Amino acid sequence: MAGGQERVLRRRIRSVESTKKITRAMELIAGSRIVRAQHAITAARPYVAKMSEVVGHLAASPDSAGHPLFRSASDTRSVAIVTIAADRGLAGGYNANVIRATERLAAEHRSASRQVRMVTVGRKTTNYFRHRRADILFSLTGRSDRPTYGDAREVVGALVAAFESGDVDRIDLVYTRFLSMGSQAVTVRQLVPIMAPATEEHAAGQLPTAYEFEPEPSEILERLLPSWLEAEVLAALLEAAASEHASRQRAMKAATDNADELIKTLRRVMNRARQDAITTEIMEIVGGAEALRVVPSVDAGSYNETYQPMSESA
Repeated sequence: MAGGQERVLRRRIRSVESTKKITRAMELIAGSRIVRAQHAITAARPYVAKMSEVVGHLAASPDSAGHPLFRSASDTRSVAIVTIAADRGLAGGYNANVIRATERLAAEHRSASRQVRMVTVGRKTTNYFRHRRADILFSLTGRSDRPTYGDAREVVGALVAAFESGDVDRIDLVYTRFLSMGSQAVTVRQLVPIMAPATEEHAAGQLPTAYEFEPEPSEILERLLPSWLEAEVLAALLEAAASEHASRQRAMKAATDNADELIKTLRRVMNRARQDAITTEIMEIVGGAEALRVVPSVDAGSYNETYQPMSESA
């Protein structure tokens, strides 16, 4: 029985060691990909910030009132929610947190009698909302690991077409913002209609600075806004990719540490079972030797009295 238990424990230890090798490899891969994702974010943030600044100035100009992307959303009837998650799991609560935030936002819009349409990026969100028969306007899968500008262009193309046709009155964005290696936060914000940002001049009670645009603001808007939306979506995709790798690295490190602890526990149990088996065998040997030593010897005299062999004459 003890030998069979020891064999079972050995098999479990080998299985956990194999799992540990996999989780350790995934931890190292995620760690190497975080560096690349951070470089992409660092390169994209200044461009997106400057584009947002220019669009903010354009939003404050009178010519922006007639553009569809600046129209008032007070009578919103339909909302498109762009939710960005991962194509794979094994990343802790990364996907679940994004899906939970999306569900809360969708519930808020439905309570306001608004139709909710989904734009899903990542296989996890696509499968989740497709399984629940949500109204999916557009889906993009297989790109969450290394998003490109072309991916952002696909998403924005579907969104702008629906927005300009009047099928969607508002577009919200749900993604995970990368703050540091140990901190990522799920972010929910309105993408369009574009709101004119509050400037320092407004905060100080001063009149905003007047800008002269060349060419006309309407022509700039036609050229600039699609590029700005693509840059915003690309920045969100890059932030989400870095957050995914950081979450996966933490999750795989925790799994590797747990495998180490489990291996130590199983080896301790196996050693104890082996010691118990050895102790049992020693006790059996000692018990058998004691049993042989205490058996009373047969008296030869009494044996001769009770048994007399027959003589040859008889």
